[in-house]
Amino acid sequence: MHIRGKVMKYGDNIDTDVIIPARYLTSSDPLELAKHCMEDLDPTFTQRVTQETVLVAGKNFGCGSSREHAPLAIKGAGVQAVIATSFARIFYRNAINVGLPILECEEASQALEEGEEVEIDLNQGVIRSLTTGRLFQAQAFPPFLQEVIREGGLMNLVKKRVS
Repeated sequence: MHIRGKVMKYGDNIDTDVIIPARYLTSSDPLELAKHCMEDLDPTFTQRVTQETVLVAGKNFGCGSSREHAPLAIKGAGVQAVIATSFARIFYRNAINVGLPILECEEASQALEEGEEVEIDLNQGVIRSLTTGRLFQAQAFPPFLQEVIREGGLMNLVKKRVS
């Protein structure tokens, strides 16, 4: 599975309350949440994000509350994947559960710049900057998690297997 997109870059410790402020947790609709994604950190986020966006961040992305709304808002906004130096554990699991591809790769997190075009091979964990030609190696997901992401989340996979 390949993903292609332009980088939007943020720093360290982007917490779930910044990703989707608590005042909007009255909905679990990804498209409704997306309208408010990152608004307290970057008021221009919703105008700049496209269906071909890859978020790149530093350490501890998704720290804070254990709300599943955070990866839902990111995915609903059209973000194709998130690359970070590290993820908060509960955010990592919630992202997988909703089918949002996330990759830990410190080298890519530090080297990639805002606006660069990247291509990600999720099966191999390879991140390639189409702008500079640089290659980065993240940990590839095991086949089961690749299937969860390919199906758009854990619930979609379960529904498919049950029917």
